[in-house]
Amino acid sequence: RIFVPKPLLPFISTIKPTTTLLAMATKAENGNSKFYEDEENLKKLCNFLRSAEGPPIREAVEMEKRVYYLKGEKLVNFMVEPKRGTKWPSNLPRFDSRQEAIAVCKDLCKYQFMHRSEKRGKGDLVVSRVRDFDEGGYFTWMYEGDKTYSHLMTTGLIMGFLFCTCFPIWPNFLKVFVWYLSVTMLIFIFFLITIRGFAFLFIWILGFDFWFLPNLFDETLNFVDSFKPVYSFEKSKPGQLPYRIAVAVSFFSFCWWAITQPSEFDGFISGQQDFLKDLYAGTLISDMSQQDKENIDKPKMPSLDDLLKTLEKDEHNEVEEELNEEDQIDSLLDNLVDTDEDIDIEED
Repeated sequence: RIFVPKPLLPFISTIKPTTTLLAMATKAENGNSKFYEDEENLKKLCNFLRSAEGPPIREAVEMEKRVYYLKGEKLVNFMVEPKRGTKWPSNLPRFDSRQEAIAVCKDLCKYQFMHRSEKRGKGDLVVSRVRDFDEGGYFTWMYEGDKTYSHLMTTGLIMGFLFCTCFPIWPNFLKVFVWYLSVTMLIFIFFLITIRGFAFLFIWILGFDFWFLPNLFDETLNFVDSFKPVYSFEKSKPGQLPYRIAVAVSFFSFCWWAITQPSEFDGFISGQQDFLKDLYAGTLISDMSQQDKENIDKPKMPSLDDLLKTLEKDEHNEVEEELNEEDQIDSLLDNLVDTDEDIDIEED
């Protein structure tokens, strides 16, 4: 039994929880270190760091090859305190200290998931002779991440290419389906662009800029980001009032013409309807071209009638050639006879 003075009892009671917390933190840190000692677990971490949720990276050229690199300090900062909105994988332990993150980064260099580089110029890197990890250095990713999605996309691209090149041997129903699908997509895109333009025009006349799917045709964005945001609405820039008035007068003048000239406008609408019908029916091209399009899969072999016509034509040409030869001989003989008669007449 140990004797403890009463004044020290509150102090000892406060030391015990603190000691427990330190022990728990040390135990958790040791557990994380052991987890990332496995190379497969490091690969899982690299898959996360190389994903879209990972830290920002830059492009450069190293040894005539495009590479991605980042600074060691930013990598450590991200591993300790990820950016807001980052979804850290549930199967990966979080890092509680910078020392723990630096130790894992050293392992990444050790197992050649990344290597240290030196900047030789803007966008130009060279491999550094120093191999150790340092927060002030630049590190280039050697690990390209999970290639499963890339392999699937490559396989799909090759299969799609082969499928398209075999178009002449497709069954007829599949060709008709592709035709209707293409025409439908063309009409949908046309009406989408038209509606976007008219919606912007109406609201722009009132002094505001409104765009439905404003990033739809932004080539710098990926497929998903092209549909974000759904719309944008903001006040127009000052100084556009005369242009808005001119556009409004022109547009409403056209509307007035369409209402007061129903026969011409109705003819225009009727023509567009006929155009759509012919487009879906596939009769926009001439009859001979339509026949050639329908017979594109048939072998280019002459029929019996074509062969007989060819023989008759060849025989007819041979007869004409023989007649031409006889006519030439008769003409030559006639010339000789005429020449003899002229000679006899001169002698007399």
